[in-house]
Amino acid sequence: MDNFKERLKNIKAFVFDVDGVFSSNIFLHPNGDMLRSINTKDSFALYYAVNEADFIACIITGGYSEAVSERFRAIGLTDIYIKSTNKLEDFEDFMYKYDLKKEQVLYMGDDLPDYEVMKAVGVPTCPSDAAEEIKAISVYISDKKGGHGCVRDIIEQVLRAQGKWLKFDK
Repeated sequence: MDNFKERLKNIKAFVFDVDGVFSSNIFLHPNGDMLRSINTKDSFALYYAVNEADFIACIITGGYSEAVSERFRAIGLTDIYIKSTNKLEDFEDFMYKYDLKKEQVLYMGDDLPDYEVMKAVGVPTCPSDAAEEIKAISVYISDKKGGHGCVRDIIEQVLRAQGKWLKFDK
């Protein structure tokens, strides 16, 4: 983790898993739908990064929910890979689409389906409650759990490192 803050200066794109990163719990509706709660501070930080600070962002999730797709479209994302059976392939598609180098991309995942992508990305990160195998390959482990501000934590750090975080008059 010695050059973690320096790595943040090169980031142009964020890629996130959903379950375990944006959400901490999944509730099963009687009709079979999986309902998730998403932290509003995480949502705001992602909205700000994409719409105000000109970052590219992507969601790659193995889960399926039209509500998840709609939520991230409302935030401003156009690259949403739902029901991903090969996260690495979807990640490579995203990289190719935007002509990105791995050191320009930060990925936050929490469990074994994220492992291959995290090994391929320039800045692998995770929430504090990620699987041990994911923590072992992360260059940054948030002090926040999935669904409890870990996305806001990492986005804010990147934007601050690049001088793009919110500036308020004092």
